[in-house]
Amino acid sequence: MKVTIAEVAERANVSVATVSRVMNGNYPVKAETKESVLKAIKELKYIPNMQARELTQQKSSIIGVVVPSISNMFFPAVIDGIDSALKSNSLSFILCRTNDDKDEEIKYVRELISRNVSGIIVISPNLENVKSKFYDDIGSQVPTVFVNGSSTSPNVSTVCNDEAIGAKIALNYLLENNHKNILFIRGTNSYSYDVKEECYTEFMKNIGNFKEENIINIGSGNSSETVSNTTSILLDILQSTKATAIFACNDLMGVGAINACKRLNINVPNDMSIIGFDNIELCKFIEPNLTTIDQNMSLLGENAASLLLEKINTNNEYSKNIILNNALVKRDTVATLSDSI
Repeated sequence: MKVTIAEVAERANVSVATVSRVMNGNYPVKAETKESVLKAIKELKYIPNMQARELTQQKSSIIGVVVPSISNMFFPAVIDGIDSALKSNSLSFILCRTNDDKDEEIKYVRELISRNVSGIIVISPNLENVKSKFYDDIGSQVPTVFVNGSSTSPNVSTVCNDEAIGAKIALNYLLENNHKNILFIRGTNSYSYDVKEECYTEFMKNIGNFKEENIINIGSGNSSETVSNTTSILLDILQSTKATAIFACNDLMGVGAINACKRLNINVPNDMSIIGFDNIELCKFIEPNLTTIDQNMSLLGENAASLLLEKINTNNEYSKNIILNNALVKRDTVATLSDSI
């Protein structure tokens, strides 16, 4: 039978209110009394009833985290940062995976609100849901934070990397290595991909070499099929392209590009240079190791949690935006082209 708080109070010879104060840490308690209560809790193996505790405090200790996928290692790294920040504030989270489906995203957000979560963090929110103003209303109901998503709503805080600058760093690095014919690989329904495509288009026009056919959409960019889909699509394209380099919107796509080159006996980086985006752990495990742009994934998560805690503690009265810097991580998939084409 489950031990009750009343039994703990009886064992420690104190009131139920005193036990509650010791557990919540919200009122001063004499050191000897606190020691007696903690000893009783340990002896009885008491586990607090969180629902009852939340009803008393009128505040949930749970937040919701909505993510499009866990197949892309970018997202678990961000979640790890969120988890670290929440633990230090005695909070936990419910994780909802949408499979990049806008309707699933809406469903899960509404379910989280019905569960009375204290706040919601949405990682890479679906672009259609953002454009439809769905989150404008949500942000007014419950503290809401986006990770790597754009918001014009005053009710939503955001944290992201400056992906435009990151894309320019990647493209300039390829240009510095004499690459002017560059394929661009992206996925669907993502603010992140749109930002990078805009930078790519502007960059290629500036060097006088923009070609619409060099923009390749592989579909879902965060699914378990992203690598294989990228590989499959590139197998045909790489046999006829004059491109000497590939800029991929994320590392899964970059890995798919490496795999396609291997199947076609195209040497990476001597015959084809490839650069990814995110710096997930997989970059260090594939051969050759993938050159990429570091997105500070854990730091994104930590900042998202901090922003959400601010909104919770200020009754959702204001929002903030944080932009982090990117960094080029040079590995083994970019080489200097001997003769610029």
